[in-house]
Amino acid sequence: MRSSQAIFGVALTIVLATGLVSCKEKRDPGFQGWVEADMIYVSPDEAGRVTKLNIREGDEVKVGDQLYSVDDDLQLADLNQTKATLANAQQTHDRAESLRKTGSGTQASLDSAVSDLRVAEARVVTSQTRLARRKGFAPVAGTIQQIYFREGEMVAAQRPVLSIMPPGNMKLRFFVPETELPKLAIGDTVRVSCDNCAADLTAKIYFIATAAEYTPPVIYSLEERNKLVYLIQARPSRPDALRVGQPIDVYLNPKTPVADKR
Repeated sequence: MRSSQAIFGVALTIVLATGLVSCKEKRDPGFQGWVEADMIYVSPDEAGRVTKLNIREGDEVKVGDQLYSVDDDLQLADLNQTKATLANAQQTHDRAESLRKTGSGTQASLDSAVSDLRVAEARVVTSQTRLARRKGFAPVAGTIQQIYFREGEMVAAQRPVLSIMPPGNMKLRFFVPETELPKLAIGDTVRVSCDNCAADLTAKIYFIATAAEYTPPVIYSLEERNKLVYLIQARPSRPDALRVGQPIDVYLNPKTPVADKR
């Protein structure tokens, strides 16, 4: 009888211990973070009115695709003026060169005409470049993330008309307490979890902050965490499966944690 009670007591202890460990693991939410991206902003060199948009938000673009046009009346007028100046400079140069050959002109006059001609040619090239840049082209391949100015709206110089998100520029940002920092290194793979995401998402760490900071107010958990944390950034292996601003959970062990097996 005593033997049966002893066996029952041992079995009960094992069950309770297993249950406590399981509950502890299930309470572990990992490290909370979010998805961000380094956007590429496309803007005109000079102020103007947007006359045409060739894309919409969410469109995929390739390098060199035309994205938008800005009115070019002033730039076209400037080009015409510089072309007229170039024509006059060319005539002056030809006259000076002809006079120099016949001995009626001086070398100084010819040198001055050559200098004026080169300046006029350079100004035409500058005007042509200003005119060409009234059209915006995709500098990288990616997805149109946001359009800031629509057709008919005035955009200031250096203000972006739109932003592009290249897939390789997506990143995950999360914070870990000082006690967990020794477990991480540049190049380590972590597991990523989010609502209704695929079960095999991973990311590779490429940045670990060298200075600590206080826990951001957006980070919370079921357990008390250290007040000082370190920022970690990682590149997702499948950026197409995530969205900018999406909250995520990051686990140091790339294998599926017990909390996700429920």
